[in-house]
Amino acid sequence: MDLLIERCAGLDVGKREVVACVRTPDGEGGRRSEVRTYDTFTSGLEALADWLGAEGVTEVVMEATGQYWKPIWYLLEDRHFELKLVNARHVKILPGRKTDVGDAAWLAELLEHGLLRGSFVPPPEIRELRDLTRYRKRLIQAHASEEQRIHKTLEDAGIKLDSVASDVLGVSGRLMLKALVAGEREPEVLADLAKRRLRSKIPELREALRGRFRDHHALLIRLSLDHIEQLEASIAELDARVDQVMAPFERARDHLDTITGVGKRAAECMIAEIGVDMGVFPTAGHLASWAGRCPGNNKTGGKRRSGKTTKGNRWLGDILTECAWAAARSRDTYLAAQYWRLARRIGKQKAAIAVGHSILVIAWHLLANDCDYNDLGGDYFIQRDTERARQRAIAQLEQLGYHVTLEPVAA
Repeated sequence: MDLLIERCAGLDVGKREVVACVRTPDGEGGRRSEVRTYDTFTSGLEALADWLGAEGVTEVVMEATGQYWKPIWYLLEDRHFELKLVNARHVKILPGRKTDVGDAAWLAELLEHGLLRGSFVPPPEIRELRDLTRYRKRLIQAHASEEQRIHKTLEDAGIKLDSVASDVLGVSGRLMLKALVAGEREPEVLADLAKRRLRSKIPELREALRGRFRDHHALLIRLSLDHIEQLEASIAELDARVDQVMAPFERARDHLDTITGVGKRAAECMIAEIGVDMGVFPTAGHLASWAGRCPGNNKTGGKRRSGKTTKGNRWLGDILTECAWAAARSRDTYLAAQYWRLARRIGKQKAAIAVGHSILVIAWHLLANDCDYNDLGGDYFIQRDTERARQRAIAQLEQLGYHVTLEPVAA
């Protein structure tokens, strides 16, 4: 095989140590390999970088091993090495020969012949945004779980507040919960804490607030409310920080915000996962494949095997599915029409995944072309092939026992 990279290194990354194999010319027309092991403390990684620099290494490859590759990547990135992060599935070594040294040497040998394709690693500012949005999502999920815990505690106490108030954690709901925690048990007094439109439901509230609320329930509710307030403060702080980090990417976020079903927060999450430079993905299909949002191609022996979507980026996959459900509830839009058209044939869950794929493809085009989304309309599939739509409608009516005669409407 042709030698494409003269001086390169392969790293086998672990939690406690990293094994490095450097491949360089031996001065006699052949190749020389040298293997060294370093610990993963910062001093060890700096010594590794110094050695790579002294050997004249230009490219370094490592496997995506949990979170352990990140500090090594960041330090070598600051030293301006050309780096590649590869999927471990794509570089499996022969069974029975697997060792840390063998892995490092195998990676280095593949790299020098140009047989490795690097994974997408976003730039530092996008990585920071990604950390913020992912943590924010976890806190929002914790907030939802705590709210559900309050619902369960109230149900156990026979308090049916959620049957009358649409939001138990609204202004009125919180006042009633805090009064219950403080020791108030009279339904009339609790119901009178209702504000605004909820005051019209005071008779129902009096019935809903009669129960067997005990000190045990008060303790659980108090702890849940305290936790919820702490989570809300943390989420607000993260929102403020996300706004600061998003400042250079506001234009891109606003473009994505024009897509049906995609709001400001969803647009921020999408940018955090895919970045704003679509040059790293040659086509929208490459982006969809990386995200695991398109069917695979698995055909052998004349038989087509399962081509279901891969796991890909689960954070991006979750937000795309959420946006797809939101788009499905919209009126007279292309994405809603696509969803219901597919749902009748393949089911709602698969239709949502397909619409999420469409949203990702749209996002690639908007970011690549620096433009807003132009919706094709809810009648796009009908207008695309009016003759087919007409024949389908006639066939459906004939199946119901009708004889159909068409007469054009006067313009």
